[in-house]
Amino acid sequence: MFERNHSHKPEDIRARLSKGPSVSYLKEWVYGGVDGVVTTFAIVAGVTGASLSPAIVVILGIANLIGDGFSMAAGAYTSAQTDVDNYDRLRKEEEDHINTNPEGEKEEIRQIYAAKGFKGKNLENVVDTISKNREIWINTMLHEEYAMSPLQKPPFKTGLHTFISFVVCGSMPLLPFVFGLPHAFELALFLSSLTFFCIGSFKSQWSVHRWWRQGVQTLCIGLIAAGLAFIIGYILRTYGLG
Repeated sequence: MFERNHSHKPEDIRARLSKGPSVSYLKEWVYGGVDGVVTTFAIVAGVTGASLSPAIVVILGIANLIGDGFSMAAGAYTSAQTDVDNYDRLRKEEEDHINTNPEGEKEEIRQIYAAKGFKGKNLENVVDTISKNREIWINTMLHEEYAMSPLQKPPFKTGLHTFISFVVCGSMPLLPFVFGLPHAFELALFLSSLTFFCIGSFKSQWSVHRWWRQGVQTLCIGLIAAGLAFIIGYILRTYGLG
């Protein structure tokens, strides 16, 4: 969460830093949630625009939640696994470079910190301090050369969070049809809009923007996608293709 205010007392800083960085699955929840609502409501809007049976909405909607949800999760898993594999590859390369050419790697550290403004004795102290700790040395090279962090998201958890978010949020437009409620399409539109707004408002906790702005932005993006689907369904019905 975006911390607008936190203590700068030495003991509080020490406690905060000792915890280290934590893995966040915010991106997976926002991406999976928005995509779940958009694709599911696109089915609702498309089928409604084509004047097809509400049962078709439920069947296609559930199939979408499972099929597309799994596809999203598989994509998220594969992407996270690629990041982990790439990190491991680069780490192995840096370890080999330090083993075979330590002076060359020290020179890289020297030039990196010289570019940051360190000079003379201060620069050499930085180089000596970093190169004395192998783990810090490797992590520094990975960060400075490749902008990579040792904190990598576990692929399975990344895929799982994406799937859960997709299914939970994506099921909202289907609920009125599942329970056979009157004015199901209007209720689906309301629930979809509410979900979009809630997702945007929720992610504002990690943003510098106001909650209502994030909510409205996400709502507009979702409604544009839903509107396009409805228009396509209407056109298909008009030309007898639905």
